Amino acid sequence: MTFKSILDEIENNLTKILSDLSVSDVEFSVEPAKPGFGDVSSNVSFLLAKSLKKSPKEIAEMLSEKYSSCTSTTLVLKSEPHPSGYLNFIANWDKLSQLIISESYLDTCGDVELGNGSSMVVEHTSVNPNKALHIGHIRNIIIGDTISRILEKSGYKVNVLNYIDDSGLQVADIIVGFKHFGYAEEPPDGKKFDHYCGDDVYVKTTEKYEADSSLEEIRKKVLKELEDGNSETAKFGDKITRRVLAGQLETCWNFGVTYDCLNFESQIIRSGLWSKIFEKLKEMNLVEFENEGKNGGCWVIRGDGKEEDKVIVRSNGTATYIAKDIPYAAWKLGLLEDPFNYEQYENEQPNSRVLWQTSLKDTDKISKDFTGEKVVTVIDSRQANLQKIITTLMDKFKSAPDAYNHLGYESVTLSSDTAKTLGLETDGKQTQMSGRKGLYVSADSVYDILKEKTKEETKKRHPEMDDSEIEIIAHSVSVGTIRYEMIKQDLDKIITFDLTKSLSLEGDTSPYIQYTHARASRILEKSGRTPTIDVDFTLLKEKSELDLIKNIGLFNLQVRDAANNLSPKVIARYCYDLAVSFNSFYEKSKVLDLGDVELENSRLCLVNSFKIVLEKALDLLGIQSPDRM
Repeated sequence: MTFKSILDEIENNLTKILSDLSVSDVEFSVEPAKPGFGDVSSNVSFLLAKSLKKSPKEIAEMLSEKYSSCTSTTLVLKSEPHPSGYLNFIANWDKLSQLIISESYLDTCGDVELGNGSSMVVEHTSVNPNKALHIGHIRNIIIGDTISRILEKSGYKVNVLNYIDDSGLQVADIIVGFKHFGYAEEPPDGKKFDHYCGDDVYVKTTEKYEADSSLEEIRKKVLKELEDGNSETAKFGDKITRRVLAGQLETCWNFGVTYDCLNFESQIIRSGLWSKIFEKLKEMNLVEFENEGKNGGCWVIRGDGKEEDKVIVRSNGTATYIAKDIPYAAWKLGLLEDPFNYEQYENEQPNSRVLWQTSLKDTDKISKDFTGEKVVTVIDSRQANLQKIITTLMDKFKSAPDAYNHLGYESVTLSSDTAKTLGLETDGKQTQMSGRKGLYVSADSVYDILKEKTKEETKKRHPEMDDSEIEIIAHSVSVGTIRYEMIKQDLDKIITFDLTKSLSLEGDTSPYIQYTHARASRILEKSGRTPTIDVDFTLLKEKSELDLIKNIGLFNLQVRDAANNLSPKVIARYCYDLAVSFNSFYEKSKVLDLGDVELENSRLCLVNSFKIVLEKALDLLGIQSPDRM
């Protein structure tokens, strides 16, 4: 329970005091205190002011006096009324330090029981299989992967899905490029197939449309043929998109991202799920047939307030874009009978996690369950209106609030310096990306540049290192750098990615945090000892020591907060704060060569506790913790 133990103790005692005062139904808070407010602080006095007809300061004084008479005060040394009205508490650090550090050594450190084994779907990535992943896509992927890790740490059984839109316009475009404009099916030597399709085939094909509008008829014909799963066009499209997908997955795996199942839009369309969900929509009066007006002959979902009605079936009987998403959303929640067979994906994921894919083949039936009691779908904020419609429908189908959650995020831009480094034209401001116009930077190229920069710096610092060790360090730092930059901001903020700043060993960056871990590892290595918890915790009395212990003890509270709010930034901020507190400790509290073995052992135990917890916290971010940098 770590620091939560003292919070629970205080809350229980305050609840008993209020009961003795015949006060109930007061939802007060007990939280880690801000500087100047002790170790723990409560707002209870403010909430009682009206009913007790006293000032918060007077109530805090009264409660403090009563608290001193409580018998269950193992972890609290004393309570103090603050002039502002807050009720503050000073921890008994001799006991709390032992509790926090001892529990940090357990495998279960940071675990939170929120989910209690219930199933949760997290869908992310979902990039059209016609191009390589660019740095903007990476924000989606890293958010989804980090949320999955946090939810698993919080006791949920998480199914991670990747929706493959293999039947849309962008796939039709690369088919047109290959079949009608003569692009070779094999890329130039050394070029990944997903890069070739995006950089050459897709961009140049769309340029031809803009130059000659009559080519749109070819595009429409290809799109129609794609809908027939048995057509030669559909078979060719499947071959091409799967090659692009393989390249995209290779990038994801390099960033430490894995999945449980790939769901193909073409199969969802042909599975019959839409007809089943359409009947449900009509039965529940969630769609209406429009007899006249601009939507005459269409089935629509009525808009709320000033919002326009949304067409889901056109007058010619064809389903719109949103109609494809509705059955998939219902399938994720387990509201429809699963029409799919499942087979293992042909390539293995790097962490031995089995990757499945949907199939409509009439082979030996393999049944799997990738649904969830709740769903989180990570899609950028530009699709907020569409996702709002789907969320509302799913809430009505499921008859449960918050069953279907859209986790939106803003775009990623490039700083002008980074755009220049990567060969993009810039007007001196941040650069927006566009896959259609070819104005984007692939995630692979950003990774390669960061890796080379890290190699150079590591060789300067450690000329004695062999190339294989430098390679490992460069990979972990490069991946960590990109992942951290994608999640340290609020999701509703645009990210301006800068190559140079992101690699800094100072400030709020992954290399700074990773370097702090390496610093702790070096201290332990130099000691020549294996730290244990069989030490005298009462020797840890310095403010820098207690601040570090407190931060270590906040880990599970931060996990709970991140899971409840679906906020990866919470863990990123925690890792940074933890690293800052360790560096403060490192500057003020010498660990080795003290001439006092007992104090050395106590501080080594603390250093190791920090190292363990930081590794676990960074792992939630998908970031490795190198022992040397």
